[in-house]
Amino acid sequence: MIQLHEFTHVLDDFFQLEKIGPDPAFKRFIPMVYDPISYPWKERFAPRFTQLFNGLMVQGEEQIHTIFLAVFPTHDVLQRFIDAGEPGDLLFMHHPLVMECGDPRGRWGRGFVPIDEIYIQQIKDKGLSIYTCHVPLDVHPQVSTSLAIAESLSASIAGSFCATEHGAFGYIANIPACSTDDLIREACALFQIPYADFEGPQHDRVDKVAIIAGCGDKVAWMKEAESKGAKAYLTGEIHCHVDNDYGRTRYRQMMEYVADTSMSLIGVSHAASEYLVMKTQIKRWFEEEFPVQIQLLPQRPWWL
Repeated sequence: MIQLHEFTHVLDDFFQLEKIGPDPAFKRFIPMVYDPISYPWKERFAPRFTQLFNGLMVQGEEQIHTIFLAVFPTHDVLQRFIDAGEPGDLLFMHHPLVMECGDPRGRWGRGFVPIDEIYIQQIKDKGLSIYTCHVPLDVHPQVSTSLAIAESLSASIAGSFCATEHGAFGYIANIPACSTDDLIREACALFQIPYADFEGPQHDRVDKVAIIAGCGDKVAWMKEAESKGAKAYLTGEIHCHVDNDYGRTRYRQMMEYVADTSMSLIGVSHAASEYLVMKTQIKRWFEEEFPVQIQLLPQRPWWL
Protein backbone atom coordinates (compact mmCIF):
# COMPACT_ATOMS: atom_id res chain seq x y z
CA MET A 1 0.00 0.00 0.00
CA ILE A 2 0.95 3.66 -0.27
CA GLN A 3 -0.12 6.78 1.56
CA LEU A 4 -2.45 9.08 -0.35
CA HIS A 5 -0.31 12.15 0.25
CA GLU A 6 2.76 10.34 -1.12
CA PHE A 7 0.89 9.18 -4.21
CA THR A 8 -0.51 12.63 -5.00
CA HIS A 9 2.89 14.25 -4.47
CA VAL A 10 4.53 11.91 -7.00
CA LEU A 11 1.81 12.43 -9.60
CA ASP A 12 1.52 16.18 -9.10
CA ASP A 13 5.25 16.49 -9.66
CA PHE A 14 5.48 14.03 -12.58
CA PHE A 15 2.62 15.66 -14.49
CA GLN A 16 3.72 19.19 -13.51
CA LEU A 17 0.30 20.31 -12.39
CA GLU A 18 1.50 23.59 -10.90
CA LYS A 19 3.54 24.50 -13.97
CA ILE A 20 0.66 23.83 -16.35
CA GLY A 21 -1.78 25.64 -14.10
CA PRO A 22 -5.59 25.49 -14.38
CA ASP A 23 -6.66 22.91 -16.95
CA PRO A 24 -7.56 24.86 -20.13
CA ALA A 25 -10.65 22.74 -20.73
CA PHE A 26 -12.09 21.89 -17.35
CA LYS A 27 -11.61 25.29 -15.79
CA ARG A 28 -14.49 26.14 -18.15
CA PHE A 29 -16.47 22.91 -18.26
CA ILE A 30 -16.67 22.16 -14.51
CA PRO A 31 -18.47 25.48 -13.76
CA MET A 32 -20.44 25.15 -17.00
CA VAL A 33 -22.13 21.91 -15.95
CA TYR A 34 -22.36 22.33 -12.17
CA ASP A 35 -23.30 26.00 -11.74
CA PRO A 36 -26.62 25.77 -13.63
CA ILE A 37 -27.78 22.95 -11.33
CA SER A 38 -26.58 24.85 -8.21
CA TYR A 39 -24.25 22.03 -7.18
CA PRO A 40 -21.66 23.32 -4.64
CA TRP A 41 -18.67 21.83 -6.43
CA LYS A 42 -16.19 24.18 -4.75
CA GLU A 43 -17.22 22.72 -1.40
CA ARG A 44 -17.55 19.10 -2.50
CA PHE A 45 -14.26 18.76 -4.37
CA ALA A 46 -10.76 19.05 -2.88
CA PRO A 47 -9.63 22.72 -2.57
CA ARG A 48 -6.64 22.42 -4.88
CA PHE A 49 -8.73 20.70 -7.54
CA THR A 50 -11.11 23.67 -7.63
CA GLN A 51 -8.13 25.82 -8.62
CA LEU A 52 -6.22 23.52 -11.00
CA PHE A 53 -9.04 21.24 -12.21
CA ASN A 54 -6.54 18.38 -12.16
CA GLY A 55 -5.17 16.27 -9.34
CA LEU A 56 -6.90 14.99 -6.20
CA MET A 57 -10.60 15.65 -6.77
CA VAL A 58 -12.16 13.69 -3.89
CA GLN A 59 -10.06 12.91 -0.81
CA GLY A 60 -10.69 9.67 1.02
CA GLU A 61 -8.78 7.73 3.66
CA GLU A 62 -4.99 7.82 3.68
CA GLN A 63 -3.93 4.22 2.89
CA ILE A 64 -4.31 3.12 -0.75
CA HIS A 65 -4.39 -0.62 -1.41
CA THR A 66 -5.86 -0.63 -4.93
CA ILE A 67 -5.78 1.96 -7.70
CA PHE A 68 -8.56 1.72 -10.28
CA LEU A 69 -8.00 3.08 -13.80
CA ALA A 70 -10.68 4.56 -16.07
CA VAL A 71 -11.30 7.44 -18.51
CA PHE A 72 -14.78 8.89 -17.87
CA PRO A 73 -16.78 8.81 -14.61
CA THR A 74 -19.76 7.05 -16.15
CA HIS A 75 -22.44 5.58 -13.88
CA ASP A 76 -21.16 2.08 -14.61
CA VAL A 77 -17.51 2.94 -13.89
CA LEU A 78 -18.34 4.71 -10.63
CA GLN A 79 -20.65 1.95 -9.43
CA ARG A 80 -18.00 -0.71 -10.08
CA PHE A 81 -15.44 1.42 -8.23
CA ILE A 82 -17.76 1.88 -5.26
CA ASP A 83 -18.65 -1.81 -5.16
CA ALA A 84 -15.09 -3.12 -5.45
CA GLY A 85 -13.13 -0.42 -3.63
CA GLU A 86 -12.14 -0.58 0.01
CA PRO A 87 -11.69 2.53 2.20
CA GLY A 88 -8.64 4.42 0.97
CA ASP A 89 -8.69 3.03 -2.57
CA LEU A 90 -8.37 5.50 -5.43
CA LEU A 91 -9.84 5.96 -8.89
CA PHE A 92 -7.42 7.53 -11.39
CA MET A 93 -9.21 8.98 -14.44
CA HIS A 94 -8.45 11.17 -17.42
CA HIS A 95 -11.69 13.18 -17.16
CA PRO A 96 -13.55 14.60 -14.13
CA LEU A 97 -16.77 14.75 -16.17
CA VAL A 98 -18.55 12.37 -18.50
CA MET A 99 -18.41 13.50 -22.11
CA GLU A 100 -21.10 12.04 -24.32
CA CYS A 101 -19.57 12.37 -27.78
CA GLY A 102 -22.26 10.35 -29.55
CA ASP A 103 -22.33 7.12 -31.49
CA PRO A 104 -21.61 7.37 -35.25
CA ARG A 105 -24.11 4.55 -35.79
CA GLY A 106 -26.59 5.55 -33.13
CA ARG A 107 -27.67 8.30 -30.76
CA TRP A 108 -25.86 11.63 -30.67
CA GLY A 109 -24.47 12.67 -27.29
CA ARG A 110 -25.24 15.42 -24.79
CA GLY A 111 -21.68 16.70 -24.45
CA PHE A 112 -20.37 17.22 -20.91
CA VAL A 113 -22.53 15.73 -18.16
CA PRO A 114 -22.08 16.20 -14.38
CA ILE A 115 -21.44 13.31 -12.05
CA ASP A 116 -24.64 12.33 -10.26
CA GLU A 117 -24.44 13.62 -6.67
CA ILE A 118 -25.39 10.21 -5.28
CA TYR A 119 -22.13 8.71 -6.56
CA ILE A 120 -20.00 11.52 -5.13
CA GLN A 121 -21.66 11.04 -1.76
CA GLN A 122 -21.21 7.25 -1.80
CA ILE A 123 -17.53 7.67 -2.69
CA LYS A 124 -17.06 10.09 0.20
CA ASP A 125 -19.02 7.91 2.63
CA LYS A 126 -16.82 4.91 1.81
CA GLY A 127 -13.56 6.85 2.21
CA LEU A 128 -12.56 6.48 -1.44
CA SER A 129 -10.51 8.98 -3.48
CA ILE A 130 -10.57 10.27 -7.05
CA TYR A 131 -7.59 11.74 -8.90
CA THR A 132 -7.96 13.09 -12.45
CA CYS A 133 -5.34 14.19 -14.96
CA HIS A 134 -6.45 15.74 -18.24
CA VAL A 135 -4.18 18.04 -20.27
CA PRO A 136 -1.06 17.07 -18.26
CA LEU A 137 -1.59 13.46 -19.37
CA ASP A 138 -2.32 14.48 -22.97
CA VAL A 139 0.93 16.41 -23.43
CA HIS A 140 3.43 14.60 -21.19
CA PRO A 141 6.60 13.75 -23.17
CA GLN A 142 6.89 10.22 -21.73
CA VAL A 143 3.46 8.99 -20.65
CA SER A 144 0.59 10.31 -22.73
CA THR A 145 -2.68 9.37 -24.37
CA SER A 146 -1.30 9.77 -27.91
CA LEU A 147 2.13 8.28 -27.24
CA ALA A 148 0.45 5.14 -25.89
CA ILE A 149 -1.29 4.69 -29.24
CA ALA A 150 1.95 5.17 -31.16
CA GLU A 151 3.70 2.65 -28.91
CA SER A 152 0.94 0.07 -29.39
CA LEU A 153 1.13 0.47 -33.19
CA SER A 154 4.92 -0.09 -33.13
CA ALA A 155 5.24 3.38 -34.63
CA SER A 156 8.29 5.62 -34.69
CA ILE A 157 7.68 9.30 -33.98
CA ALA A 158 8.57 11.53 -36.93
CA GLY A 159 7.12 14.81 -35.69
CA SER A 160 4.25 16.44 -33.85
CA PHE A 161 1.23 18.63 -34.45
CA CYS A 162 -1.35 20.51 -32.40
CA ALA A 163 1.45 21.99 -30.30
CA THR A 164 0.80 24.15 -27.25
CA GLU A 165 3.00 25.94 -24.74
CA HIS A 166 2.79 22.83 -22.55
CA GLY A 167 3.58 20.27 -25.26
CA ALA A 168 2.09 18.56 -28.29
CA PHE A 169 -1.25 16.76 -28.31
CA GLY A 170 -0.63 14.90 -31.56
CA TYR A 171 2.19 13.03 -33.28
CA ILE A 172 3.15 12.20 -36.84
CA ALA A 173 4.41 8.63 -36.84
CA ASN A 174 5.83 6.11 -39.25
CA ILE A 175 4.12 2.72 -39.08
CA PRO A 176 4.65 -0.61 -40.85
CA ALA A 177 3.03 -0.18 -44.27
CA CYS A 178 -0.55 -1.39 -44.53
CA SER A 179 -3.80 -0.55 -46.30
CA THR A 180 -6.49 1.67 -44.84
CA ASP A 181 -8.68 -1.40 -44.33
CA ASP A 182 -5.87 -3.18 -42.48
CA LEU A 183 -5.30 -0.14 -40.26
CA ILE A 184 -9.01 0.02 -39.39
CA ARG A 185 -9.04 -3.68 -38.51
CA GLU A 186 -5.92 -3.26 -36.38
CA ALA A 187 -7.45 -0.25 -34.62
CA CYS A 188 -10.71 -2.08 -33.86
CA ALA A 189 -8.74 -4.96 -32.34
CA LEU A 190 -6.38 -2.68 -30.41
CA PHE A 191 -9.13 -0.52 -28.92
CA GLN A 192 -11.59 -3.40 -28.56
CA ILE A 193 -14.38 -1.52 -30.32
CA PRO A 194 -17.14 -3.09 -32.47
CA TYR A 195 -16.63 -0.60 -35.32
CA ALA A 196 -14.71 2.54 -36.23
CA ASP A 197 -15.95 5.82 -37.64
CA PHE A 198 -14.49 6.55 -41.07
CA GLU A 199 -14.33 9.29 -43.66
CA GLY A 200 -12.08 10.13 -46.62
CA PRO A 201 -10.29 8.04 -49.22
CA GLN A 202 -8.94 4.54 -48.75
CA HIS A 203 -5.32 3.80 -49.57
CA ASP A 204 -3.51 0.60 -50.50
CA ARG A 205 -0.43 1.80 -48.65
CA VAL A 206 -0.37 3.82 -45.43
CA ASP A 207 3.02 4.25 -43.78
CA LYS A 208 2.66 7.63 -42.06
CA VAL A 209 -0.18 8.36 -39.67
CA ALA A 210 -1.24 11.30 -37.53
CA ILE A 211 -2.18 10.19 -34.00
CA ILE A 212 -4.17 12.29 -31.56
CA ALA A 213 -6.24 10.74 -28.78
CA GLY A 214 -9.63 12.10 -27.74
CA CYS A 215 -11.54 14.68 -29.76
CA GLY A 216 -9.38 15.13 -32.84
CA ASP A 217 -12.31 16.46 -34.86
CA LYS A 218 -10.80 19.85 -35.58
CA VAL A 219 -10.25 20.70 -39.24
CA ALA A 220 -7.23 22.90 -38.48
CA TRP A 221 -5.47 19.99 -36.77
CA MET A 222 -6.27 17.69 -39.67
CA LYS A 223 -4.94 20.17 -42.21
CA GLU A 224 -1.73 20.53 -40.22
CA ALA A 225 -1.28 16.75 -40.07
CA GLU A 226 -1.99 16.44 -43.79
CA SER A 227 0.58 19.14 -44.58
CA LYS A 228 3.16 17.07 -42.71
CA GLY A 229 2.64 14.05 -44.92
CA ALA A 230 0.18 11.93 -42.94
CA LYS A 231 -1.78 9.49 -45.09
CA ALA A 232 -4.15 8.55 -42.27
CA TYR A 233 -5.48 10.36 -39.21
CA LEU A 234 -6.22 8.19 -36.18
CA THR A 235 -8.14 9.75 -33.29
CA GLY A 236 -10.97 9.21 -30.86
CA GLU A 237 -13.56 11.33 -32.68
CA ILE A 238 -13.37 12.39 -36.33
CA HIS A 239 -16.84 13.91 -36.00
CA CYS A 240 -18.56 15.89 -33.28
CA HIS A 241 -21.79 13.96 -32.66
CA VAL A 242 -22.94 16.25 -29.85
CA ASP A 243 -26.63 17.02 -30.27
CA ASN A 244 -26.62 20.83 -30.18
CA ASP A 245 -25.88 23.74 -32.51
CA TYR A 246 -22.15 23.55 -31.76
CA GLY A 247 -22.02 19.86 -32.63
CA ARG A 248 -24.00 20.24 -35.85
CA THR A 249 -21.82 23.16 -36.96
CA ARG A 250 -18.65 21.17 -36.32
CA TYR A 251 -20.11 18.20 -38.19
CA ARG A 252 -20.82 20.36 -41.25
CA GLN A 253 -17.31 21.81 -41.16
CA MET A 254 -15.84 18.32 -41.07
CA MET A 255 -17.92 17.12 -44.01
CA GLU A 256 -16.74 20.08 -46.08
CA TYR A 257 -13.14 19.10 -45.30
CA VAL A 258 -13.77 15.41 -46.01
CA ALA A 259 -14.57 16.20 -49.66
CA ASP A 260 -11.01 17.50 -50.22
CA THR A 261 -8.73 15.58 -47.85
CA SER A 262 -6.24 12.99 -49.02
CA MET A 263 -6.12 11.32 -45.60
CA SER A 264 -8.04 8.31 -44.36
CA LEU A 265 -9.83 9.60 -41.24
CA ILE A 266 -10.38 6.96 -38.54
CA GLY A 267 -12.23 7.44 -35.24
CA VAL A 268 -12.12 4.82 -32.47
CA SER A 269 -14.27 6.64 -29.84
CA HIS A 270 -13.10 9.29 -27.41
CA ALA A 271 -13.09 6.97 -24.41
CA ALA A 272 -11.37 3.99 -26.05
CA SER A 273 -8.64 6.16 -27.55
CA GLU A 274 -7.76 7.52 -24.09
CA TYR A 275 -8.24 4.28 -22.18
CA LEU A 276 -5.30 2.69 -23.99
CA VAL A 277 -2.79 4.73 -21.97
CA MET A 278 -4.45 3.48 -18.79
CA LYS A 279 -4.07 -0.21 -19.59
CA THR A 280 -0.54 0.19 -21.01
CA GLN A 281 1.72 3.03 -19.89
CA ILE A 282 -0.11 4.10 -16.71
CA LYS A 283 -0.69 0.55 -15.48
CA ARG A 284 2.95 -0.39 -16.15
CA TRP A 285 4.27 2.74 -14.43
CA PHE A 286 2.02 2.40 -11.39
CA GLU A 287 2.94 -1.27 -10.93
CA GLU A 288 6.64 -0.38 -11.02
CA GLU A 289 6.34 2.73 -8.83
CA PHE A 290 3.73 1.91 -6.17
CA PRO A 291 3.22 -1.16 -3.92
CA VAL A 292 -0.50 -1.43 -4.72
CA GLN A 293 -2.91 -3.53 -6.76
CA ILE A 294 -4.12 -2.14 -10.10
CA GLN A 295 -7.63 -2.75 -11.39
CA LEU A 296 -8.84 -1.68 -14.83
CA LEU A 297 -12.34 -0.29 -15.33
CA PRO A 298 -13.05 -0.24 -19.08
CA GLN A 299 -16.08 1.75 -20.15
CA ARG A 300 -19.22 -0.03 -21.39
CA PRO A 301 -20.02 0.84 -24.15
CA TRP A 302 -17.14 2.75 -25.72
CA TRP A 303 -19.31 4.74 -28.12
CA LEU A 304 -21.37 6.97 -25.80
